[in-house]
Amino acid sequence: MARLGTRPSARPADAASAPRPRRTRTDPDDLPAVTISEDGEVRFLHLGTEWIQGSMLIDRPFDIELEYVQRMLAWLLFVEPDSVPKRRAMQLGLGSAALTKFHFKKLKMDTTAIEINPQVVAACRTWFKLPPDSARLSVILGDAAEVVAHAPFHGTVDALQVDLYDHEAAAPVLDSAEFYADCRAMLTDEGAMTVNLFGRDASYEHSLDKIRQAFGAEAVWAFKPTREGNTIVLAQKMPSHPSRMELLARAEVVQERWGLPATKWLKVFKHAGLPA
Repeated sequence: MARLGTRPSARPADAASAPRPRRTRTDPDDLPAVTISEDGEVRFLHLGTEWIQGSMLIDRPFDIELEYVQRMLAWLLFVEPDSVPKRRAMQLGLGSAALTKFHFKKLKMDTTAIEINPQVVAACRTWFKLPPDSARLSVILGDAAEVVAHAPFHGTVDALQVDLYDHEAAAPVLDSAEFYADCRAMLTDEGAMTVNLFGRDASYEHSLDKIRQAFGAEAVWAFKPTREGNTIVLAQKMPSHPSRMELLARAEVVQERWGLPATKWLKVFKHAGLPA
């Protein structure tokens, strides 16, 4: 879910601080109609509002257009690059399938996406170049909370991306310490979760604290917010403590091999284990 000041938005500025009642992900009212828009170079996915739920560069459909979505790949800084194709990725929330496509097409990983709205899956297959299911790609229609609690998935995912905002964009739909503990259980020992949060919202510190509770303070890293306010938080199954030089060396490889602006990430990415 992107908050983009230079592109259409619909939510009042003060809505971020107003608490909203949670509805279940399986409530039919949480499944709005999907709409598509374009600006000539970029195609956008919307869920019944002008809020942008995802995007695609029309001429480069397997690249990632949004800065915050690129940062969801920061887990690459913590693994050996040659091991990436042997790993498994999962996305909770399909959006425009940018992450799903990148992990499958560019990183050559076994990739699973979980999406509750069948209209989103259909739109991604029709308008956003999402490949059909195969031996290495699976799109599961289901509730993310139920999936992460499903024991057979535990210990099987190396890279878990969580981006679960509904069409109102008020706060993450799933955002409890229990949910994040289930996410941690999904991960392999070298695995990491990245989560999209609205970093300038009042809810951000609450979400960050719940992630710390589930993963432990030493395992949590965070980016500064993008210009649009999206903050990516990374949490490792087992905390590691690479030096800045080690991270820079890995970032240079990630940037050269996969075209991600990883060296720039290090200017705005740091350990976030302790409360401010």
